[in-house]
Amino acid sequence: MHITIYCQYVWGMGHLFRSLELARAFEPHPVTVLAGGQPVDIDLPAHVEMVRLPTLFMDEKFTQLISGEPDRDVDSVKKERLEILRQHFATQPPDVFIIELFPFGRTAFRFELVPILENIRQGIYGTVRTVCSLRDILVEKKDPDAYEQRVIGLLQQYFDLLMIHSDERLLPLSKTFRREGDIEIPVVYTGFITRQPAPRRVAALKEQLGLPDPVKLIVASAGGGRSGFPLLEPVVQVFGRLDSAIDFHLEVFTGPFIPPQAYDALEAMAAGRIRVRRFSGDFLEYLALADLSISLAGYNTCMNLLVTGVPSLILPYRRQREQPLRVDALRAYLPLHVLAPSDLEPGRLARRVLDALSEPRPFSRVPLNLDGAETAAAYIVQWMQA
Repeated sequence: MHITIYCQYVWGMGHLFRSLELARAFEPHPVTVLAGGQPVDIDLPAHVEMVRLPTLFMDEKFTQLISGEPDRDVDSVKKERLEILRQHFATQPPDVFIIELFPFGRTAFRFELVPILENIRQGIYGTVRTVCSLRDILVEKKDPDAYEQRVIGLLQQYFDLLMIHSDERLLPLSKTFRREGDIEIPVVYTGFITRQPAPRRVAALKEQLGLPDPVKLIVASAGGGRSGFPLLEPVVQVFGRLDSAIDFHLEVFTGPFIPPQAYDALEAMAAGRIRVRRFSGDFLEYLALADLSISLAGYNTCMNLLVTGVPSLILPYRRQREQPLRVDALRAYLPLHVLAPSDLEPGRLARRVLDALSEPRPFSRVPLNLDGAETAAAYIVQWMQA
């Protein structure tokens, strides 16, 4: 069985990493990931191939597409992307085509998805089952009635299965999509997609850092990085003043998409026990060792907190409902403290950091379904066999 996963990430990189975890879970079945966002350097397992589509992403207001190549217009990029997709399906038609988020989102990419879905329904590529892969929470829409009607129509027309990567007991789709009951295709809750830290990598990282026991390891992060500077700047400033209060080592992961001038500013502020980097493949292992995490509240970040149980200070991105809703749902399961924008004032942030460092890490596993990738892959394999 061959699986193709389409993932278009337009702002951060959470959608990509969630899709890659799903791809890993299909081993030994071969998987092709069609990725349409800005490149991220990632190690892939042997059974996963990544095909990069020419880059498109959204502007800061999420109103228009931007080409990843300044000398190319968006229309020419669109044409090339559609041709790459058509060639892929013509030469290597999959048994299962998984589309991340669409039709619940990514409507700006109808130009390439609908033609492929039409061809699939016409049988041009043989028998291909189409699956929507959806995270836990949807962003709000200006016209919810029209939006939900459109989504239900597209699901019915083009899709065979909807997978929701959430624990239904905590965050059902109905929390942000009122007409869940009107969806006619099969709906499967897989549980949250997470990854466990690798014990050998944790041990190797601990030895590499070489921090004596009294030293507190703090990890500050901002997902993909485009929205992170307003959080990371005051964090770096505060820890530059906490030398006399605590013995610490601060690792700052800005995200690969942080604007260059913002990264340079953080690096210029960092000194002594503060290190600034864009990205690390061992990020989850850092959290497994950390005494405190300071971050935004994207899906992947929150899943990492659930897996590691590290005490955390979280600043939800408040321009959309997604992150505040997720944080509110997870507060009962984690030593998690929500930061308001006013908490970023140096004196208040220092007090919040010192208070959070006194929190113990829970030892019991969170009573939620965190096996979403494995559950989804096993379901699809059995579904196809049936």
